[in-house]
Amino acid sequence: MIHVNEPLLDGNEQTYVAEAISSGWISHAGKFLKRFEQDWAAYCGQQHGIAVSNGTAALQVAARALNLQQGDEVIMPTFTIISCALAIVECGATPVLVDADPHTWCMDVSQLEAKITLRTKAIMVVHIYGHPVEMQPVLELAKKYQLAIIEDAAEAHGAQCLVNDASGGKAWQRCGSFGTLSTFSFYANKIVTTGEGGMVLTSDDALAARSRELANMCFQSERRFYHTELSGNFRFTNLQAALGVAQIERIETILQRKRWLSKAYTQRLARLKGIQLPVEKPWARSVFWMYGLVLDESTGLDAATFAKELYALGIETRPFFLGMHEQPVFHQRSLFVGEHYPVAERIAKQGLYLPSGLAITAMQVEAVCAAVSQVLVKHAEVAA
Repeated sequence: MIHVNEPLLDGNEQTYVAEAISSGWISHAGKFLKRFEQDWAAYCGQQHGIAVSNGTAALQVAARALNLQQGDEVIMPTFTIISCALAIVECGATPVLVDADPHTWCMDVSQLEAKITLRTKAIMVVHIYGHPVEMQPVLELAKKYQLAIIEDAAEAHGAQCLVNDASGGKAWQRCGSFGTLSTFSFYANKIVTTGEGGMVLTSDDALAARSRELANMCFQSERRFYHTELSGNFRFTNLQAALGVAQIERIETILQRKRWLSKAYTQRLARLKGIQLPVEKPWARSVFWMYGLVLDESTGLDAATFAKELYALGIETRPFFLGMHEQPVFHQRSLFVGEHYPVAERIAKQGLYLPSGLAITAMQVEAVCAAVSQVLVKHAEVAA
C-alpha cells in the first residue's frame, strides 16, 4: 500500500530529541522550544511565535486573542477544515462563508466585500493544499474596513504570494506573514511536522502576550494559580520542538522535494482526460502540500468511487474537505441552513488527493499514476 503521507525525518531530528531527553527538559520549557518559536516566526516574517499543542488550538487562541464576541462576524471560506469555523463559534461569534475559487480551491476573494457588514471583525483566510489565497485584495479590504486578518497557513509552510510593497512595486511575501494573527499546524502530514503541534504568529506585542496567556490556562504572572478567566492547556513540548528545529534547518530542501513531487505527478497525469490538476497562479508560489485531483463528471466517477478503486490497487487517498455549509453540526446550531456554494459542493464531491508525503519515491509516483490511468481508462471504456 502506498500511503497518502509518510514523513521524512532524515536531518537532526534524532540528535536533537536525544539532547532534549538527556537535558531533562521534556515539557513546556527548554532551548528547543524557544528556538523553534523564534526560528519559525523569523522565517515567516513575524516578530513573535507562540507554540501550541495543535493547529486547532492555534486557531482557537487567535480567535480569543482578538476578543471575538457574540454578535461579531468573521468571513471565512466554506471549503476548509472544521477547526476554522470551530474557533469562531467557540467565541460566540458567527462565521460568514464565501465559496471556493474553482482553480486554486482557496477562498474566492471576489466575494469578500459583499459579505462585509458593520458586525464584521475579521477575515479568516485559509491557504488550501499548499496554494496561497490571493492576498493583495484581502489586505486592501482589511485596511479599508479596519478588519483583522486571521491567516491559517497550516497547509502552506513556505508558500509565497506576490503583493504590493511599500515602494509601490511588487514583492514576494511568505504565507504566515500576512495575518494580524497567523496560525500553523505541525501535524504528522505537514511540511514541517512535530507529530502534533501548532503555532500562533504575530508582530503585535500585546496580541503575542495575550496569545501566550491563553495558551497556558490564563495563569497570572504575579500569582500563578489565581484565575480571572478560563482558557485551555494548549502547551507545546521541548521534545516536539526539537523535531521542528531540525526541519526548519532544511526547509528549502523539503520544499524542493515537494515541488519535484508536483512536477513528477503533473508530467505523468497531464495527458489524461477527465481530471483537473493543481494550478499555480502567477502571483503564487505554491508548495503543493497535497497533490489534489478533481474528476470531471464526464468520467462517470465521483471521488468516493475513484478512491475505492485506487485503494484496491494499493493506493491510499484522502477526500477533499466538505464545506462548512454542508456540516450537520452547524445546521443543528441553525448556521448556514439553506446556503449553497456550488464550487465547494462540486469539488467536495469530485476531489481527492494522492499520496504526497515527503518519503514517497519516484517508483511509487509511477505506480500511483499507473493506477490513476488504469481506473480512468476502465471507466472511459465502459462509457464508450
